[in-house]
Amino acid sequence: MPAPVIAAWRPAVAVGAVDCQNECKTKECGNFEVPRFPTLRVFKPNSTKPEDGKDIDNNPDVSVLRQSIITNLEKYMDPSLGLKPACTEEVHGFFQKNNVMYLALIFEENDSFVGREVILDMQQYENIAVRRVLSSEKKLVEEYNVTTFPSAYLLSSNGSSAIKVQGETRSSYTSFLRDRSGFNKKTLTLKVQNEITPPPSRVPGAEDPTEATPWKYTDRSKLYMADLESVLHCSLRVNKAKFPVLKEEQLETLKRYVAVLAKYFPEHDSLNEFLYSLDNSLKNLKESNISHSALEDILKKSNPPAVLRKKARWMGCQGSKPHYRGYSCSVWVLFHLLTVQASRYGKQDADPLEVLQTMRGFMHHFYYCRSCSEHFEGMAKKSMDQVKSRDEAILWLWERHNTVNMRVKNQSNEDPKFPKTLWPPSNLCPLCHNNLSESPWNKTEVLSFLQRHYSPTNIENDELTRHRREVDGEAYMKDKDHGLLGDKGEERGWNRSEQKEGEERKAEQVDIVVKREASGLKRQTLKAAVLATKKKQWLNKRDTILLSRADDGSPSSISAC
Repeated sequence: MPAPVIAAWRPAVAVGAVDCQNECKTKECGNFEVPRFPTLRVFKPNSTKPEDGKDIDNNPDVSVLRQSIITNLEKYMDPSLGLKPACTEEVHGFFQKNNVMYLALIFEENDSFVGREVILDMQQYENIAVRRVLSSEKKLVEEYNVTTFPSAYLLSSNGSSAIKVQGETRSSYTSFLRDRSGFNKKTLTLKVQNEITPPPSRVPGAEDPTEATPWKYTDRSKLYMADLESVLHCSLRVNKAKFPVLKEEQLETLKRYVAVLAKYFPEHDSLNEFLYSLDNSLKNLKESNISHSALEDILKKSNPPAVLRKKARWMGCQGSKPHYRGYSCSVWVLFHLLTVQASRYGKQDADPLEVLQTMRGFMHHFYYCRSCSEHFEGMAKKSMDQVKSRDEAILWLWERHNTVNMRVKNQSNEDPKFPKTLWPPSNLCPLCHNNLSESPWNKTEVLSFLQRHYSPTNIENDELTRHRREVDGEAYMKDKDHGLLGDKGEERGWNRSEQKEGEERKAEQVDIVVKREASGLKRQTLKAAVLATKKKQWLNKRDTILLSRADDGSPSSISAC
């Protein structure tokens, strides 16, 4: 038998829920300083300010949550609720003072919550009252010959009888009593009104960024720039809005996060410049704290012209429903990518924990899921300090990701279309699997696979290309309105990218500017002259070449992305 829901406890307790992952609610969650969830906060009667609330333990056990609510409710208790244990005198004179047909007595120990839960369950029902009687109330215990706790009796003006139910539980007692009572007329009227005119599920006119979007078929062997752009939007803009002020450790963690992004985020037409600028701005901050509004100003100054996405759009990380995967998936993708980038471009004697410690701080201070953050911190404390090289850092994160997959497998938040499994599967990397119970992974092959999979060469830019076309389309319309186009739409300000690409194809030489922190201490610009061998094979502006140089200045490796 399902237990009654807390909604039945009105008007004693009103329960509301706010989805802090919904971007429409970001400011609201920031005002209440709720950076993570689940957060359960109790407000005493007539509260008017966010700071009036008190956080209570968000135990995953719903029964524990109910008990915590009751404990806090008793602190501001209205005597008419009847949560206070009844004495012999009250019970003997009850029908003379109260106009009800029945009185139910729940006999229980002092630390039991059954009686109080049943009292609240019956708040909306008339003709019956419920009181709890403690085992220490000897006169009543002897009068009704109670020998086990909890037990219950139903009293009327004509006599009393034991309540016989299957299992002395809250739900059993509540079901029995509701069958003998009538529904509160005021509540019934409200229920009918709500059925006729349901209350709005969200702010009228506000766009819901989590609403379902058309399914995009993607290649699971690829990464998608759209996911990386979206995780930057969420981590730098949306999640930070939940903090009215970033204080000391939080600000330092943000600085380290942006610094790592500036060093290792893959080549992107505009995001790299944005990250370099944001990194410099944060490094130049003198204050130990920063308000959300001040951080927004820095983001705007570092973000010309609106490089960050305005809302998340998931590709490879899209879930079968809006509340599946998305941000959590993209955080894993981002940090896997950063560990590989750090191994490839970082200075040989640099800290092998650079990216992992950044992720540890990010998860501790900024990741929205409280239990996820705590589990990651537990894994980090246990073994992160054993990582001695950047390749080991790649494998450490891969192993911990698989640990998380197995921990959350078959849980309610698992996407049924993307069941958790050990990764990579054999169809993506057959050589990664040994098929031996004592050593199921060939870690040499796993490392090689991870370095290929999380390489810039494996990032699909379809979404980015589509965005470019949209921007070019807007420019076309503006130029057309200003008379900058000929009758046939030929270039007089239009077809900028096409004209530039044509010039690049005609060139005998292409200069590629690659910004990297080659020494790990400062950025420098490296230029490589790439000579074409055939006239039809010129690089265009969508091509990027990453060139790393040996200490003597000679090219050591070249890879295109």
